[in-house]
Amino acid sequence: MNHTFPSLSSPGEADVLFLDLDGTLTDPSEGITKAVMYSLEFFGIHEDDPQKLYPFIGPPLYDSFMQHYGFDLPTARKAVEHFQEYYSRQGMYENVPYPGIRELLYAWQRDGRKLVLATSKPEEFAVRILERFGMAGAFTLMEGGDAAEARVEKKMVIDYAMKKLGMKDSRGCLMIGDRKFDVLGAAAHGFPTLGVLYGFGTKEELLQAGASWLAGSVEELGTLLSSDSRK
Repeated sequence: MNHTFPSLSSPGEADVLFLDLDGTLTDPSEGITKAVMYSLEFFGIHEDDPQKLYPFIGPPLYDSFMQHYGFDLPTARKAVEHFQEYYSRQGMYENVPYPGIRELLYAWQRDGRKLVLATSKPEEFAVRILERFGMAGAFTLMEGGDAAEARVEKKMVIDYAMKKLGMKDSRGCLMIGDRKFDVLGAAAHGFPTLGVLYGFGTKEELLQAGASWLAGSVEELGTLLSSDSRK
C-alpha cells in the first residue's frame, strides 16, 4: 500500500511526533503475555509459550482475543477485564524501556519538537508507565485508549489527540511506531509513519501498510530525526 505525503520529504523535517508506546518506547512483552495467560486461564485455556502471544502486543486487546481465540465480543470484553486485573496489579511494571530512548525523547523536546503519545493501551496505564521510567516529562500530551474500550483504534486516538491540541491539519506531523496499526492510523489523518524494526512488527508488515521510512534501532531512529537533518 502506497501513500503520498507531500508535507514531509524526510522524517527530520517533522515538528510534531506522534509516538506509539509498546514496541516503540518500551518492551512490554513480559507483562502483556503474562496478563494474557492470566486472562485465558479464567476460560480454561492454558498457554505456556509467551512468544505465541506476541501478536497481542499492539492491536486492541478485544480484537486479539476474538481473532486468536474465537471469542465473541462480550467474551472478549470479559477477557480484557481479566487482562487488566493482572496488568494493573503487576504487568505494567514488567516493562523495559529500550536503551537510549529516554534520552532521545528529551533531545527531541530540546530541539523544539512537540511529542504526543498515541497508544491503544489504556491511557491510565500508559501515563503511569512513562512516569515510572522518567519519560512523561518529554511529552506535550499523552493519550491512549479509554476505560470503556471505545477509543482504542489508533486513528481514533490520534484524532482525539489532534482535537485536544487544537490542530487544524497534520502538516509537520510524523508517526513513529512498530506495527501496521500505527501506519494506517497516521495515514487516515494524512501524515506518514517511520516504522521501527526493533519492536514487534516486521519489515514486510510495515512496508505493506505504507510506512515511509524504517529504523532498525533506536540509534538509527535518532540519526533519522537528528537536529542536523532539520531544515
